[in-house]
Amino acid sequence: MPISLDIFSEIALLLAIAVAAGALALWLRQPLIMAFIAVGILAGPSGLDWVHSHDQIDLFAKLGIALLLFVVGLKLDPHMVRAMGLVALATGLGQVLFTSLIGYFIALGLGLPTVSALYVAIALTFSSTIIIVKLLSDKRELDSLHGRIAIGLLIVQDFVVILAIIGLSAFVTRGTGNSLGSNLLMVMLKGSAFLAMIGLLMRYVFPVLMGKLARSQELLVLFAIAWAAAMASLGNFLGFSMEVGAILAGVALASTSYRNVIGARLVSLRDFLLLFFFIDLGSQLELSLLGAQLWSAIILSLFVLIGNPLIVMVILGFMGYRKRTGFLVGLTVAQISEFSLLLGALGLSMGHINANILGLITLVGLVTIGLSTYMIKYSHLLYEWLTPWLGIFERTMHHPEDSISAEERKNASPVEVIVFGLGRYGGNVVRELQKRGVRVLGIDFDPEAVTYWREEGLPTFYGDVEDPEFPYALPLSEARWVVSTVLGQEACLTLLHNLRHHGFKGRIALTSHTMKHVISLKQAGADVVLLPFHDAAAEAVDRMMEPTNADPA
Repeated sequence: MPISLDIFSEIALLLAIAVAAGALALWLRQPLIMAFIAVGILAGPSGLDWVHSHDQIDLFAKLGIALLLFVVGLKLDPHMVRAMGLVALATGLGQVLFTSLIGYFIALGLGLPTVSALYVAIALTFSSTIIIVKLLSDKRELDSLHGRIAIGLLIVQDFVVILAIIGLSAFVTRGTGNSLGSNLLMVMLKGSAFLAMIGLLMRYVFPVLMGKLARSQELLVLFAIAWAAAMASLGNFLGFSMEVGAILAGVALASTSYRNVIGARLVSLRDFLLLFFFIDLGSQLELSLLGAQLWSAIILSLFVLIGNPLIVMVILGFMGYRKRTGFLVGLTVAQISEFSLLLGALGLSMGHINANILGLITLVGLVTIGLSTYMIKYSHLLYEWLTPWLGIFERTMHHPEDSISAEERKNASPVEVIVFGLGRYGGNVVRELQKRGVRVLGIDFDPEAVTYWREEGLPTFYGDVEDPEFPYALPLSEARWVVSTVLGQEACLTLLHNLRHHGFKGRIALTSHTMKHVISLKQAGADVVLLPFHDAAAEAVDRMMEPTNADPA
């Protein structure tokens, strides 16, 4: 039943329910996103009708979105943007084109009028940047190749939806003399000025300003939040989305040496504010309007969940990417976004569609967001199940993921140790092995890390510890050790299984941060389990306790 609370008490109640729902989801091993959306549905008008402070919740949600995409932008340095630009553009435009075309004919087949079918088809093409970025961030896959392609693809989609909304708005402004062409020209001029401003700030202002602000980390973080919010607001004001503005705010600081500090300090605040986005999304769903559209929604949802990934896999396969990369990128477009709902609301306000069509789009959004969350969370497991049937999406050629061909890898200089994961800990392991004259081969799924270590003279390949097909191309017959510094019990067990499956007879060292996983990893076949913090603490104490000449006899 509805209850009346002041704003502070209402927010406090929502937070308490979110904690309980999140704890239950964690216990059931379910995605937290789904728990928070469920909280919104429960507390919204379709449930207990406890949410009345919509403006305040919407404000928190928008701040969370701005910070989420700002942190993503911090990782998009100009070099990476140039490297991913072509594949992101081709995949994004190709997916939008084929999804809208096929979706249009499916909608017509379901009996929808022509204009309504057009709206539905366009709504099916756009994926949720916010949800995908959050899921990839939680899985620590934003820096992977498929993560970077996915982010680029989503940015392309955001620009396309902006153009689509401008085109629809042109129907309203036809009588005022503002044509579609003039609107598009104005957007291009504004966009050019926007990018020029950011370029000038990156070149002449931020190198000096950031150094001065960094004298106080609190001030540095406060500046980052203010900059992200200001750019998101400016992007929205200029006719772009706040998402585009927030990402560009991050890109503007991505080339500074302070991006990692800023990103690390903003993660907790970002996650707290994003909670309100998911609650707000759930609270706006009016379930009473959705029942009549159930069967149509199921058909369209299946197209989004299956058809969209297939379209992306075909495009990436044609461009030469391996089936695993295409599959993981494809899963990120297996839902429709909040932009799709905005598009539907715009069409309703113009009288182009009725409430039933908006309800249909909303129901497709609810179904696809829910199911795709699980698909992305368990993407590697799904790939293992489906890999026998995915070969048709891979061309027999040199793949962009590979630095050199598999045959060249096998013929490379003999190696004694193969190290997966070249981050801070893995990099130090590599350096220590090299000091002792050990021949090392490095593997990492971050293209930038691969480039860095190649420049350092280390033979390095791009690869993912959970890729079941990758070990076949490694010189396993000559290596004495395979060392993985990648964290996560599931990733460790997957690598262990893949190595043994490919006939590796040497020794395997895996890494964990918790003692409770040591026994299970050793029982699974690991020869050594590395505990970076525990081992470092033990060595530090040993060094402190070493006798010195100053010690009494």
